[in-house]
Amino acid sequence: MILLDTHVAIWAADDDPALGAHSRSIMRAARDENRLIVSAISAWEVALLVSKNRLKLKALPEVLWRDLLDSGVSELPITSEIAFASVALEGLHADPADRFIAATAIVHDATLITADKALLRWRHPLKRQNASK
Repeated sequence: MILLDTHVAIWAADDDPALGAHSRSIMRAARDENRLIVSAISAWEVALLVSKNRLKLKALPEVLWRDLLDSGVSELPITSEIAFASVALEGLHADPADRFIAATAIVHDATLITADKALLRWRHPLKRQNASK
């Protein structure tokens, strides 16, 4: 499975050129096999960033999210297993969304596509793909 970090989900929805060719290819293949996923916490993060005027979207967060899911991305809920795993992540910064997303990738043995430098540098065996590549 391929898990999109929040910003990557937005880039995908907006066809942003910041998303690298290799990442796009990985995402297309995962979508074709119904293995492209996003954490439900990303919907919260998008809505929060928009409400704080830290993110401008072309549409309402709910519309962007519905379009993303309609495009073939599957949403995974935050389960108790993910919640407990997010607390136990050593060496990762305290950002709750990042912790839930990383824990989701670990619990589901997914590769995380992200451009977040902290997540890319984090010393953990989590499988990652740099979204800009």
